[in-house]
Amino acid sequence: MSFKHVLYEKSGRIATLTLNRPERLNAICAGMPGEIASAVALANEDPDVHVLVVTGSGRAFCAGYDLVLSAEKQTRGEAGPAMDPQGRPWDPMADYHMMNGNTQDFMSLWRCYKPTIAKVQGYAVAGGSDIALCCDLVVMADDAKIGYPPARVWGCPTTAWWVYRLGAEKAKRMLFTGDLITGKEAAGMGLVLESVPYTELDARVDRLAKRMQGVPRNQLMMQKLMINQALDNMGLSSTQMIATLFDGITRHSPEGIWFKKRSEAHGFKDAISIRDSGETIAPGVSRIPKRFE
Repeated sequence: MSFKHVLYEKSGRIATLTLNRPERLNAICAGMPGEIASAVALANEDPDVHVLVVTGSGRAFCAGYDLVLSAEKQTRGEAGPAMDPQGRPWDPMADYHMMNGNTQDFMSLWRCYKPTIAKVQGYAVAGGSDIALCCDLVVMADDAKIGYPPARVWGCPTTAWWVYRLGAEKAKRMLFTGDLITGKEAAGMGLVLESVPYTELDARVDRLAKRMQGVPRNQLMMQKLMINQALDNMGLSSTQMIATLFDGITRHSPEGIWFKKRSEAHGFKDAISIRDSGETIAPGVSRIPKRFE
């Protein structure tokens, strides 16, 4: 199978799925989520593969959705940002259908019958954190960064992994602020398995994968299904449905529409600088802090 946005390789019993848009820090584009799911399907059906490692090419794991063009694009129609790119009124269910498709493609890493290990360097932010946290295990470089900045404006993590990995209070700490934390901090909080110096990242993940590759596939599959079922029983799919619906709403709330208009008028980076400034963002330019007008 040929891929445009990812690479899929095998070495013995270990397969590697590499997000491959290094010029955009492996930002998620149309087609990438489906290619992730297709690569997982290859690993699933290959009796020689016991472990799947997920990583990114270049300087980052994944910098989230590639939103610059969509945020800055002038939207047609009187309703402005409440319209979709084709100029039609926003349909919450069409939005849900689209985003749930991406969420389920990312979740293929969780449902994969083989153990999946995310190897994170640079950044795993926003949608990139969704991909990493869908893996069974996450190993980060000490200085890598993970977080969900769109929790401040224009986003809700559709995979909802924060609460299941951190518990309610620490998940709130992350999503009430949208802060990025280092691999060391993430390991200390229990968000990821561990962090190591960047120079040791490849070797550490390789050792972990090789330790697993000697376990029979049926044993790995049974342990994974049993543990995953416990989280399914805790309502994971219901939580993801709510999160995915809320993600669409965040992009069409008064503040979300302001963010879109600001991006169109002044650029995505400008809108992000206000989002991350710590100032209160209110619907309407007249209520934006004067230093940003």
